[in-house]
Amino acid sequence: MSKPLSLARLLLISSALVAPAAMAQTDAGGPVSPAAAQEEIQQDGFDVSIPGANIVVTGRRTSNVSQAAPQVVNVLSAADIRRTGEGDIAGSLQRVTGLSVVSGGYVYVRGLGDRYSLALLNGSPLPSPEPLKRVVPLDIFPTSVIASTLVQKTYSVNFPGEFGGGVINLTTKAIPSESYLEIGVGSSANTETSGQMGYTHYGSKSDWTGFDDSSRNVPPLLQQAFNSGKPFADFTRAEQQAISMQFLNSATSVVQRTNSLPFNFSASLNGGTAVDVGSDGRLGVIATASYSNKWRTRDNLQQASLDVAQGAGRSYQQVATDNEMTVNGLLGFGLELGEQKLRWTNLYIRDTLKRSALAVGQNDGLIQTADYMNQSTAWYERQLIDTQLVGEFKLTDALSLDMRGGFANSQREAPYEREFVYVRSNVSLDIDPVGDRFINLLNRQRGDASITFSDLNEDLWFAGADLSYKIAPGYSLTAGYAFNDTKRRSSRYELHFDAVNLPIPVTQLRPDFLLSDASIQLYNIGLLDFSGNYPVYDAALRTHAGYAQVQAELFSGLSVNAGVRYEKGNMSVTGVDVYSTGLTPFNEIRKDYWLPAVTVTLEAAKGLQLRASGSKTIARPQFRELIAQPYLDTESNRFFRGNPFLQDSQLWNADVRAEWYMGRDERITAAAFYKKIENPIETYTTITDTYSVATSFANAPEATLYGAELEVQKYIPLDNWSNSSFFLSRRIVLIGNYTYTQSKLRVKDGDTTIPYTYTVGDLPAASDFFLNGVPLTGQSDHLVNLQIGLEDTDKLSQQTLLLTYASDRVTSRGPNLQPDIKERPGVQLDFVARQGVKLPGGINSEFKFEARNILGRKFQEFQEEGDNRVYYNRYKIGTTIAASMTVAF
Repeated sequence: MSKPLSLARLLLISSALVAPAAMAQTDAGGPVSPAAAQEEIQQDGFDVSIPGANIVVTGRRTSNVSQAAPQVVNVLSAADIRRTGEGDIAGSLQRVTGLSVVSGGYVYVRGLGDRYSLALLNGSPLPSPEPLKRVVPLDIFPTSVIASTLVQKTYSVNFPGEFGGGVINLTTKAIPSESYLEIGVGSSANTETSGQMGYTHYGSKSDWTGFDDSSRNVPPLLQQAFNSGKPFADFTRAEQQAISMQFLNSATSVVQRTNSLPFNFSASLNGGTAVDVGSDGRLGVIATASYSNKWRTRDNLQQASLDVAQGAGRSYQQVATDNEMTVNGLLGFGLELGEQKLRWTNLYIRDTLKRSALAVGQNDGLIQTADYMNQSTAWYERQLIDTQLVGEFKLTDALSLDMRGGFANSQREAPYEREFVYVRSNVSLDIDPVGDRFINLLNRQRGDASITFSDLNEDLWFAGADLSYKIAPGYSLTAGYAFNDTKRRSSRYELHFDAVNLPIPVTQLRPDFLLSDASIQLYNIGLLDFSGNYPVYDAALRTHAGYAQVQAELFSGLSVNAGVRYEKGNMSVTGVDVYSTGLTPFNEIRKDYWLPAVTVTLEAAKGLQLRASGSKTIARPQFRELIAQPYLDTESNRFFRGNPFLQDSQLWNADVRAEWYMGRDERITAAAFYKKIENPIETYTTITDTYSVATSFANAPEATLYGAELEVQKYIPLDNWSNSSFFLSRRIVLIGNYTYTQSKLRVKDGDTTIPYTYTVGDLPAASDFFLNGVPLTGQSDHLVNLQIGLEDTDKLSQQTLLLTYASDRVTSRGPNLQPDIKERPGVQLDFVARQGVKLPGGINSEFKFEARNILGRKFQEFQEEGDNRVYYNRYKIGTTIAASMTVAF
């Protein structure tokens, strides 16, 4: 009988899982075709080595990885990911029990926000290309570069201490079993976008590639101004005008209407080969490359209110079109020499968003009779480069060493974010001769024009080692060390154009003529700097961690996995004094923690396991949350501002569960979990009398979260249903899970908090910002995922219905203790069909058809009081139809 999986090598479990069997077997014992074998995670009849420990898993007892693992894990194999049909990992993960995806890419575990989710690549950390996040948006990872994904919901000390809801470890493809080459193409259409009216702007000739042709580079005179450390107010009007006349004007400021937006397109190329080295070695190389071009239009109602009971005081209808271009590449090398393994992985991901938007609406906080027309254009580049080297060395039969190290760089550039505001007063022409026309005076009372340049660069160095020793059969010990060093520089310069007494005819010009070189010179248009005193900041996080963990099978059927981690962290955010004010804001959190964890697993009967676990973990603030620099989130259309007074959160976690494994890949699990969070970081919204909405962060005193999960996975063979050959090799796939979660903030009399507006004096009462008993932000009471499918066990043929439901969740505390701002995810129904076809010449191919959001779910984010509802965002998502083809040589 084999021993359970254990210890730090669980970090890379999914890489072992994709190793193919020499001959896969069906449940009935018959052979499976090679195509079907590629679709299976098959552990029966061969060894699976788990990186990071000296335990080798053998035989049928460990045919289900979730059963064999010492922690609570879910594994999505390449086959599982393909079955969902999602194009990125974030979409696939929302099918896992207790997981939901927000804003397309951020994964919430058990209702906890993205700050409580940890994402790793091959067991190593990743920097984030998003300025508001330290976590990585998982929608930038295409499924084509990922071999498998592991989700672990109970803490073990080989993972970083920032573990709230769970860890998501993505494993890239490794040494192929045989040479292959795959070419894929696909296209999709959305009912709200494809062939419909939308907006775009020119930009540059190469925009379709996702790479700018350098047209959007920061103009030389503007870069000199940034480097000079001289405030813009100290530049002469002539110097300001010289800078303005170097801006890329018409190409980035003119929004153009397109009556029929194109369909989406994607293409991919994957290949790999391996050769024998010596008598017991194998050298492999794998490479992937992909490109996609997608369009999305949202006709969005955006409102805000000072008093929900009185309705919306600001209401705009915005039509925004996003053109997203994604380029990905992976190059990996693997070497196996007997039991020694080396792996070098290089990953490149670039995701570019070109955005054009036009909004018209009213704002009672400004001119109550007026209509406002806002036009915006933007270009957002996100890029991630990651290189990492992993080694697994078997020193003796009882001693093994794992080593890992690497470097990652992430960048986000947003040059030429432009916004123009035109105003129509709608008053009598006797009072206002142009009261029936949209004009822009460039004075911020009746019209405005701004241009913003943002840049983020983050470097991450990491290294780690695990030494595992098998003390005796059933007993092993692992000790490890991990080091991370992250450094980030982020800048944001916001400039507004300024004019006095523009002639009426000029105020009616379209944006590129309004800010043409002639207008700038003739009408003395200058620049105002709205960047604040600290448009640039540096951030750093360095952690050292040591840990020890023991895996012990006390007696047959009862095992314990226990350990403790010591983690020392030094996190700092420093405002760069670019304007020589003599002040340099510096925020630092320097703390160390002892983080214990224990999991007990009892095999109560054949196929029945009981687990109990407990741990302590932490959650640190994110870099951008620690400095009061504004940042516009285009998804929510709200400004965010950091808070330098934030503290770490500490979590106490408990989990109990029962797991019944009826057969290979078949199971029923039921679990209950509880978390107590000290100083949870919550988002809250503020609103001014002009309906300017901003969101910030503060520590609430305490929160609790508890809930339950139920998961069922079952296969029903159809060979006895009919004599037809169609049903002989087919089976029904039933996969369902449900998560119930309740959370509450605990706010007592005398509790205090520190908002970003705090200066001196008594600390504000926590009850001024948080209400006792309200749920945590991001938490849905109910999460449901259901998959019902038909698949062929002899060849590639799958048809799957996928249903996802998430109940309302809070996105931000309401302003001035008004009702919270909630999102209503609702129900989404998808259908995915995959079919393998032999082309002439014996070439294998796969056809895939997808129908997404069949029921037409809408996006809704709102405040509600009585019969009144104020929509912060409401738009139709539309139904997407997609088809693709992959040919394998």
